Amino acid sequence: MTRSMLIAGFALSALLPAPAFAQMMPGMKMDMPMPAKPKAKPKPVVKHAHPAVHTPAAQATPPSPPSSSPAQAGAQERTTDGVAQPPPMTASAPGPRPSPGKENEDATPAMPPMPGMAMGPADHAYGEGSGTSRNPGNDGAMKGLHLATGDWMVMLHGYATSVYTNQGGPRGDSQAFVESMAMLTGTRDFGGVRLQLRSMMSLEPAMGAKGYPNLFATGETANGTTQLTDRQHPHDLFMELAARLDVDTAHGSLFLYGGPVAEPALGPSAFMHRASAQYQPLSPITHHWFDSTHISYGVVTAGYGTARWQIEASGFRGREPDQYRWNIEQPGLDSWSVRATWTPSPAWAVQVSHGWLKSPEQLEAFRNEARTTASVQYAAHGVSALLAFSNKHKLPGRVLTAWLAEANWDIDRHHTLFARAENVANDELFPNPLDPLHDRKVRVSKLESGYAYRLRFVGPFALALGGAVGIYDKPAILDAAYGRFPLSFSLFAKVSLGH
Repeated sequence: MTRSMLIAGFALSALLPAPAFAQMMPGMKMDMPMPAKPKAKPKPVVKHAHPAVHTPAAQATPPSPPSSSPAQAGAQERTTDGVAQPPPMTASAPGPRPSPGKENEDATPAMPPMPGMAMGPADHAYGEGSGTSRNPGNDGAMKGLHLATGDWMVMLHGYATSVYTNQGGPRGDSQAFVESMAMLTGTRDFGGVRLQLRSMMSLEPAMGAKGYPNLFATGETANGTTQLTDRQHPHDLFMELAARLDVDTAHGSLFLYGGPVAEPALGPSAFMHRASAQYQPLSPITHHWFDSTHISYGVVTAGYGTARWQIEASGFRGREPDQYRWNIEQPGLDSWSVRATWTPSPAWAVQVSHGWLKSPEQLEAFRNEARTTASVQYAAHGVSALLAFSNKHKLPGRVLTAWLAEANWDIDRHHTLFARAENVANDELFPNPLDPLHDRKVRVSKLESGYAYRLRFVGPFALALGGAVGIYDKPAILDAAYGRFPLSFSLFAKVSLGH
């Protein structure tokens, strides 16, 4: 473990530019002068999505109407697809500065607020993640199209990623597949009360019930009788069908969220909604330790949020999705979770959560699970990063822990480096009861890093081309099954809606 974590730490620190790395390491001081912000070139306004990302007040432009809720503030879009973006329609302040020394060549003037849309707090400390989770405000909003239709603001976001992966070693495999997601949300302000309707879907069931190869990944089933091992399951067709209601108070807002398909308050934002993982071609092998509940059939969440804090509790169905990926399963409320999130500035988001899950695994229905997670997210100077820990206690059974670190560095308007380091204790790698290693707890590590080239594609779409290489550290008892030094690589082309 020591060797693997040293490798992971070195790789992630190498991704961070000096100012960002200094901020993440207490006691270090980097007195690097920041260049003056270049003047933006005027250009036609492009409509963008997602009003719920927050930017620093220190960069504010002319004053805007006061907010009635922090959950509705706007901010700058991510700059990860070749151009720096303006704030969404609800924002009145520019987003974070470009990386030092980089030209903000395609900046667009701020758009005026739209009638009927609530403005966010002056300090804009956070942005919305998946479900009711929060991300750092500096990460910006989800890219997409943002349209006004009567009293409603409609957002459309989505992507499709074509991937070819070759997972090495005796248990590895190669496959070409497509990951996809599409989101449609509608928001309406009733004056101190806001209603948001959400939907998210995926065509990943089309890749087949077995999903795609991902060495050391485990979780769920392809046929109801056999556990998926060394493979990542596809997501369901319906990933979210939910609604959120926010009611203003004197210092923040009370909210109620839920639906037949939704995400409870447990763990950090799901990996496909984190800027630190946006170009990773494969899901984390620690997915079922941190964010496996992001598709839950039946969720009710109640909470209270301010610009700096959010406290929430959920009731939800603990069972993970079954092998039938095209349908909506019977909702239920048999499990619970609580989560506290602290967003001290637009650069940071810290969460701690705990949940009790009833019978999460279809093939081990007699076992419940107690899961505790903690995570820190950082976003500044072109870097988005995450450090997270999870403690999964099988009831009855053993405790399995996991660590996750990932970072995405936009070097300039075209070039991005990314990396992910994971360390996990897993007892599901040998599901056959006749195998001598069946139910054996082993700790494995994975380090995957890669590069993406970003450019405009066609119309409102952006394109990212890249690849990644993965290496592993494991105990010697796994050599016979996995080989001594398994190596994996992936190539991808990601088309996303919005620049």
